Amino acid sequence: MEDSALISTGLPIALAIIMFGLGLSLTVADFRRVVRTPKAVAVALVLQVVVLPLVAFGLVTVFDLDPLLAVGVMLLAASPGGTTANLFSHLFRGDVALNITLTAINSVLAAFSIPIITNFAISYFGAGGELGLQLGKVLQVIAIVLVPVAVGMVVRHTSPDLAVGADRPFRIFSIVVLVAVSVGGLLGERENLADYLQQVGLVTASFCLASLSLGYGGARLLRLDQRQAIVSVLEVGIHNTTVALTIALSVLDSAEVAIPSAVYSLIMYVFATAFGYLITRQHARRTTPAVDHR
Repeated sequence: MEDSALISTGLPIALAIIMFGLGLSLTVADFRRVVRTPKAVAVALVLQVVVLPLVAFGLVTVFDLDPLLAVGVMLLAASPGGTTANLFSHLFRGDVALNITLTAINSVLAAFSIPIITNFAISYFGAGGELGLQLGKVLQVIAIVLVPVAVGMVVRHTSPDLAVGADRPFRIFSIVVLVAVSVGGLLGERENLADYLQQVGLVTASFCLASLSLGYGGARLLRLDQRQAIVSVLEVGIHNTTVALTIALSVLDSAEVAIPSAVYSLIMYVFATAFGYLITRQHARRTTPAVDHR
């Protein structure tokens, strides 16, 4: 995809607006809530920050991806949970407050974990040159991810009514940007799209299934309740692909690195919906008392 003002300037601004909107939904209490649900928070964060990058690394190694596509999968794995996970959590009766807490913490951690994991991938897979996240680009990632969230939280604190009223428009805007960037990223590489889908389609689908399964398995292993387990599944499985796409296209200036996130953004909502439905249906069966037909 050719560089343009839309990509180099427009995308970071759009992402900053989205992260500002996320900040409008957060309060200091969301971070304090960690103390009350430490086990649930720890499960999701360890999976998100540590386990998923390892799973992604294993998949790209096994499938022997092109170096740029491998970096794209690792960037996807490093991206935080998506804000739409909160909507899915509400739909499937998860602990929405816990979901918001995890989204807040993930957004802070991502500003630092994304450069670390992405730079490792660039170095390991030999996709160096001008692609690396040097200090200036690292600061750019922090600026477009962390700073707007902090500003949004300040606005929420000083003008709560304004923040509540702006929540829906910002959510709609984030969905529109995600769709536009995903489709744009795919169309920008349309000549190679069939080849890319053949290379990363199975990898991204496998990564999505692994993310959802690990989210649920980890929650059950530590005996979290049903509502917390749903949150763990959604927070770990639904990534903020807008962050990954924006960094790939505007910071790393590589449409090929963006392809895995664009493909994942099309897959994750289908898989997450199916997974959420299966979990809630299974739970309903376990909790419904047997009918005595005698």
